[in-house]
Amino acid sequence: MTITTTPFRNLVIIQPQVFNDDRGYFFESWNKEAFKQVGIPGEYVQDNESGSVRNVIRGLHFQVPPHDQGKLVRVLKGAVMDVVVDLRRKEPTFGRHFKTQLLAKDHQMMYIPPGFAHGFLTLEDNTVFFYKCTRHYNKASERALRWNDPDLGIDWETDSPLLSEKDQKAMCFRDFDSPF
Repeated sequence: MTITTTPFRNLVIIQPQVFNDDRGYFFESWNKEAFKQVGIPGEYVQDNESGSVRNVIRGLHFQVPPHDQGKLVRVLKGAVMDVVVDLRRKEPTFGRHFKTQLLAKDHQMMYIPPGFAHGFLTLEDNTVFFYKCTRHYNKASERALRWNDPDLGIDWETDSPLLSEKDQKAMCFRDFDSPF
């Protein structure tokens, strides 16, 4: 496995070692000990999966303490532009975003530590997105930031995405008092 660091502390891209032959491929998508050796938490309590048509934005979602979550994310089918926003006040990257494409064919994963808002744009029809969470979902702790907040300056490369009602009504970053 190859770990690529980002400008954001503890936010990493993971490229597993993939074994291909004429039958297809094989790789370890999760190995508690191997991931622990590179600083990725080993305890996950919930797996989530979503399926979406092309041009859907889901996010920017997060949970506040004490139910804040770390997430290990990957695409099982299709492709996404994955976006995170650092909500950790003491970090030099506070309020900045990072985006990358995650493609099922590349098998890349990203570990998102607690203290980040997370969202993605589906780039293909029938995209299947999967993530492991370090804490259970807690509705009372759930929050969302507006996908097109001008203060965040995220270029989603689309002007008219498909959004949930919740994401259409999400708060602006300037109105969020971060507990992280």
